[in-house]
Amino acid sequence: MKPRSGDLFEEPIPDRRATPSVAPLAERFRPRDLSEMRLPASVAGPSSLLGRAIEADRVPSLVLWGPPGTGKTTLARVIATRTKARFLSFSAVVSGVKEIREVLEESQRLATRGERTLLFVDEIHRFNRAQQDVFLPYVESGAATLVGATTENPSFELNGALLSRMRVVVLPPLSREDLESILGSAAADAERGLGGRVTLGEGAVDWLVGFSDGDARRALNALETAADHAGEGAVLTAALLGEIYARKSLLFDKSGEEHYNLISALHKSVRDSDVDASLYWLARMLEAGEDPLFVARRLVRASTEDVGLADPNALRLAMAARDAVHFLGMPEGALALAEATVYLALAPKSNALYAAYGEAARDVAETPNAPPPAAILNAPTRLMKDVGYGKGYVYAHDTAEGTAGLSCLPDALAGRRYYRPKGTGREAEAKRRLDELRELRERLRRERHRR
Repeated sequence: MKPRSGDLFEEPIPDRRATPSVAPLAERFRPRDLSEMRLPASVAGPSSLLGRAIEADRVPSLVLWGPPGTGKTTLARVIATRTKARFLSFSAVVSGVKEIREVLEESQRLATRGERTLLFVDEIHRFNRAQQDVFLPYVESGAATLVGATTENPSFELNGALLSRMRVVVLPPLSREDLESILGSAAADAERGLGGRVTLGEGAVDWLVGFSDGDARRALNALETAADHAGEGAVLTAALLGEIYARKSLLFDKSGEEHYNLISALHKSVRDSDVDASLYWLARMLEAGEDPLFVARRLVRASTEDVGLADPNALRLAMAARDAVHFLGMPEGALALAEATVYLALAPKSNALYAAYGEAARDVAETPNAPPPAAILNAPTRLMKDVGYGKGYVYAHDTAEGTAGLSCLPDALAGRRYYRPKGTGREAEAKRRLDELRELRERLRRERHRR
């Protein structure tokens, strides 16, 4: 296979000013060097690790991690223009491991002659962990420098062995000020932008910034589409943009990190009794197309983990919301989930039940699994009675107190207290009743031992 050299996207790299005017606005307006990129100085400034590495043409293997439209591919292009190494580009969406392996083997041969290879792999997370192993020996030996770009958390998506040999560069979302400046410049720029053929009128910039979710590419594509729709000389306003884009496509990946980030935000907002935030995160997920039954399952979990016996109705309502979603479907089921969410956020909170089960489970795991005390063992045969099964058992209903005060835990765990109600909501009554029972049972045990 003949290796590709110095060609990142089927065009000469050094002169980005030669980008054809027919290219999309987001492509034409892409930064051409590091100074044009809107990155924090700590990430790519002259004194940063990356800035110094690019200046010295000694870029280490990197993972560029950030949301869409924050400059990952652009940064790779900037590196391409500055390195003397052979620069090759692949996308994990369209390239196979076999093709990349051939390039890496060629890189190994070139390395013996002192020639360096820098390999850029866009959306590297699309390769599974086993496929990522192909890079390991070449990165480790220095035969190739790997620069991978991903929108997903590298800790979850990249092979641990590979990740340990790369430096992670986190590209933060663009700020509102960054996006406002980019949009204003792109609208006015005669060389690479729209050249003033439309005017950004009342609320237009704010609308585009909100629509973009921090994604510069999305903001510029929206601006260009609106300009084409409105025509030469038009004044773009928030109202006009709202008509052109009737529905915002929300940033949400139902199988990726965002999926877990948002459900975590919902659960923790409910736990902290923030009703408004709870409703926002619920709407954010449902409007983006999240599986409503997934949300319902988390609300059921919150009803037991965070509310518990402080309000036993919380579990009933969460289960009813799940059944309503299953019966009604969406979008009607959203209101049932909203009702459960608000109820859980407003409910008194106690994690006493959650903590009690956790402690009991730890004792199960960490202590010998001793048999129950003989007194509470069933004795259906004469032999079992003869060896002590059921000896000393007292039927609780035959006592005036309603409890015999038997020791029901294994001897090694006698006296353990797992459930410690906090006294909030209905758990206040549970706490009073528990305290009475524990005192009563302890008194009955002492009396029985004295006899």
